[in-house]
Amino acid sequence: MKRICFFSIVFLFVLQCLSRSVYARPDKVKSIDGVEISFEISGEGDVALVFVHGWSCDKSYWKNQVDLFSKNYKVITVDLAGHGQSGLEREDYKVEFFGEDVAAVVDYLKLNKVVLIGHSMGGAVILEAAKKLPGKVIGLIGVDTYQSFKDDWTSEQKEGFLKPIKENFVSATQGFVRSMFPQNADTVLVNKVAEDMSSAPPDIAVSSMRNLFYYDPIPTLEKIDLPVVSINCDMYPVSIEENKKYVKDYEVKFMKGVGHFLMMENRDEFNGLLLESINKLLSIEEYEK
Repeated sequence: MKRICFFSIVFLFVLQCLSRSVYARPDKVKSIDGVEISFEISGEGDVALVFVHGWSCDKSYWKNQVDLFSKNYKVITVDLAGHGQSGLEREDYKVEFFGEDVAAVVDYLKLNKVVLIGHSMGGAVILEAAKKLPGKVIGLIGVDTYQSFKDDWTSEQKEGFLKPIKENFVSATQGFVRSMFPQNADTVLVNKVAEDMSSAPPDIAVSSMRNLFYYDPIPTLEKIDLPVVSINCDMYPVSIEENKKYVKDYEVKFMKGVGHFLMMENRDEFNGLLLESINKLLSIEEYEK
């Protein structure tokens, strides 16, 4: 009899664990152009955190955040079109279309209190998503992005950067990825990310990067009035005062000793800063009610 009670307790405990944040529920929804978008949802809560990956990455890059934050929030990780488990049928991978991918997931899940979190290229994507989700987004959190909202690259510089990626995608991408880590970075992580990103479909990667290079965020920033927090490494300068010309409530938090993939390089420090940023956005939202 005691054995039956013991196993009953264990069974109930397992059921409770599965019902909590740890269990990720995969799903798919079609974007505005019919491309299928893959996403996973974990946890429960009134506030939804929607995580958007960067160029040639996927939703798995947020694995160090999902378990922690799904204890108190609804957490959604998205594969943009052409990435991860999402469809590959799109002809042109524009930032605006990526924004539609995120908006499609938010609308499908009927989320009404959303914090959008975007890494690298995902920072531009969440700007477009916010524009398409009026009244649903509390604020934006960039992850090693938003170094400058104003574009100061010439067309020649952009095409010069794209040229080796088009000519030898694997080699150029691996070199590019490795350059975004500090010299003392974890070799296993560096190799994993370099191999992973260099295995992306080259045509999709080139289209995504070209469109990102020629994307102007300022017209979109003029249409959305949302607070923005960015968590950045200190490898690249950030035009803080210039950025404040376009976002009245803009803040950047820096992490030292890490590179572009800071949410993977120093999980604990990043998660602490992310929690601070979420709390700030929620306090602003509460104050403005």
